[in-house]
Amino acid sequence: MNRIRIRSTASLAVLAATFAFGHAASASAADNLSVSDTAVTVSGAEGADDATAADETAAQDTTDHSGLTEIVVTATKRETNLQRTPIAISVMAPEAMKNRHVQSLMDLADGAVPSLRVAPFESRQSALTVGIRGIVPFDANQTARDQGVGVYIDGVYLGRQQGLNAGLFDAQRIEILRGPQGTLFGRNTEGGAVSIVTKQPSGEFGGRIVAGLGNFGSYNGEAHVDLPSIANVAFKLDGIVQHQNATVSNPLPGATGWNYHNRVGGRITGLWKPADGLSVEISYDQAKDENTPFYSQLINYNPLGRAVGTYVGTTLTCPPPATSCIAPLSPLVQVHADRQTVAEIGVPQQPSVDRTHGLAGTIKFKVSPDLELRSITAWRGVDAEQWDNSGGAHRTIFAPNANFSRYSLSNLRQRQFSQELQAVGSLTDLDYVIGLYYFTENVREFAATPSTNRWNADGTNYTINDARTWEVANWARQRDSHAVAHSYAAFAQATWTPVETLHLTVGGRYTKDKREGALTKVQNRVVNFPFSFDKSRFDPMAIVAWDAADGVNLYAKYSTGYRAGGANSRSQTFAPFNPEEVKAYEVGAKLDLLDRRMRLNLAAYMMDRKNTQIDFDNVDIVPTSPTFNLHTEETSNAPGTSKIRGIEAELTLRPIENVTLGASYAYTSTDVPATLNPFLSTPTTPVFTKVFVVYTPEHAASAYLDYEIPFGSSDAKVKFHIDANYNSSQYSFQNEDVKAEASFIVNGRIAIADLPLSDGGQKLTLAAWGRNLLNESHIFRRSNANNSSLGAYANFNAPRTFGFDATINF
Repeated sequence: MNRIRIRSTASLAVLAATFAFGHAASASAADNLSVSDTAVTVSGAEGADDATAADETAAQDTTDHSGLTEIVVTATKRETNLQRTPIAISVMAPEAMKNRHVQSLMDLADGAVPSLRVAPFESRQSALTVGIRGIVPFDANQTARDQGVGVYIDGVYLGRQQGLNAGLFDAQRIEILRGPQGTLFGRNTEGGAVSIVTKQPSGEFGGRIVAGLGNFGSYNGEAHVDLPSIANVAFKLDGIVQHQNATVSNPLPGATGWNYHNRVGGRITGLWKPADGLSVEISYDQAKDENTPFYSQLINYNPLGRAVGTYVGTTLTCPPPATSCIAPLSPLVQVHADRQTVAEIGVPQQPSVDRTHGLAGTIKFKVSPDLELRSITAWRGVDAEQWDNSGGAHRTIFAPNANFSRYSLSNLRQRQFSQELQAVGSLTDLDYVIGLYYFTENVREFAATPSTNRWNADGTNYTINDARTWEVANWARQRDSHAVAHSYAAFAQATWTPVETLHLTVGGRYTKDKREGALTKVQNRVVNFPFSFDKSRFDPMAIVAWDAADGVNLYAKYSTGYRAGGANSRSQTFAPFNPEEVKAYEVGAKLDLLDRRMRLNLAAYMMDRKNTQIDFDNVDIVPTSPTFNLHTEETSNAPGTSKIRGIEAELTLRPIENVTLGASYAYTSTDVPATLNPFLSTPTTPVFTKVFVVYTPEHAASAYLDYEIPFGSSDAKVKFHIDANYNSSQYSFQNEDVKAEASFIVNGRIAIADLPLSDGGQKLTLAAWGRNLLNESHIFRRSNANNSSLGAYANFNAPRTFGFDATINF
């Protein structure tokens, strides 16, 4: 059953009062408006008045303020007008991130961009699952596995799920490229790509400082400083801190609660322009993300209505005439069908820690007005320490004097290097991109699952086990694996314009992937299960685009992509699986209408995917079992063709100068053929199980309103923003026919912006923001796997958060 739970609306009253105050100050319409929306059409962007930055990365304002502004994107490796780029692209600009209080990619999980799906892996914020258009992996959180959507920072691919939830460093925009990007972006972009573009140094002194406070003990701070250019060298410094206390309290003294985070990071960027047409940019960033998972609740007990046994000593005795029965609950364990705020049983829980760092260098050389050569070189790494004790007694059956509360521990170290060379040029009626690419990574991970708590004889009390058990040096390792990957690629894409209104694009990419590794420990036993993978492929692409009229651009597109093959380190044998590949057929329309006061973008697509990677997993929850707490997982390639069909619509309206409205919608239909279930099959009797695509609602929609009015006699203004996001119910496990709940999340922000502080141009902005203003409660992840032995467990979304911040621009 789909339930949408709404709490009190006190936050709405606070925002409304602030808005009323601003409206009373002035009721006249704004003379000048520049606001941003969250989906494919972004009306303006912060930093667009900086000509140097705009040339490279900024969204540019090229129309008058009475209509919607044009947006420049780099999805085709060159700066192009969003509306004339024949790719389905959503863009989030800085104003939209501020309006939604987006501090990391996890904050996009509410459905701000309906086709983009972001979720924690398991319930852990230390690793993010990212999907687009029904291409969403279940478990890429391993040494030899990948996601189907690539995440990039300034053109550099991020190879692991771990570290993706680090705080964002002064993003100029986030581009979400929907559909396969196998030609220009390559491996692991079969669903699309998320491209984070950061602001470059401007060469002029300036910047901003942000400080804020909120509920749950939250605070945040940012400092972004541009230094003056000296000898053609400019520097930019960025620093962030983001903190929130737990939203579910842990009663164990000294332990951390759940849904806690503390993120810090810094970045320095240098830009050298030694000669006209030549630039060298070097950046280094380092970040630490400390977080705890979402709490796993027991939402029902014995849902199958089995007989309930009793313990005689340590023996479970079933009531006659039953020959089998379910274990009773401890008197301390509570069933909660709604979101908990305090756990009933305290368990050891410390924050997981992701440490990321990266060094990147980008060289651009304008050989001639029609040819630019580029080099992007990057070294990156992530070190992840996972501490997940979110289940407590909710995922383990009760037994007298038995251990419980599985502490899922993992230690991962990844290092990667990438090099990309591009030639971006134009000839008469022809634009082209040619490139070479190399990527390599080295990953090692080992894991353990000790139990932290122990029941007494009747379940009326418990003790904490020896903490030395979960010290890294003492781990009884369930698995230990390592893998090395190498990927080589050559690509080219060209667009020919035989007549002014017709554009024909063809492209292709050849890729050779190699990966090898070994599983060296299973259940704390030394083993040697080697794995190797060596395959090559070619991904073609073709587009026909037609400028049917002024402001009317139509296109049809064929594209392909793939997700690399690998091996499953949870399989106990490092069992390999093949790459999955997709062919996509898409038609779209991009329309600027009503004197550019209305923008409507439409896309319809069909995607056929072969060798879909499906995970079947099992966790032993029986305390007396010799494999208690063992997580076993097998990956199978689905037979036949998985079918994904979808429609997307995005609308932006500016009916008057001080009002902007927007709405976006995505319909996604997925069907995966029944797949061989390795846990149910025998060598003589194969069993095929119906499987599902995770975190992909059939219907998803988002809408927003931005309203702006002058404040006082200066250039200050009052800005009001509210957005609402709906997602229908969706699966959260590939091999479980049970859906989580639908969601409806409302966010808002009110700001008094650009209050002058001095004649030197310093300005102050004061803002109140709220996420999940209605305090809606829904299950985003649910498992019925334990229904026959205990009950279903689930993870709920975060409660309402709100706060106030002040920004000084100088």
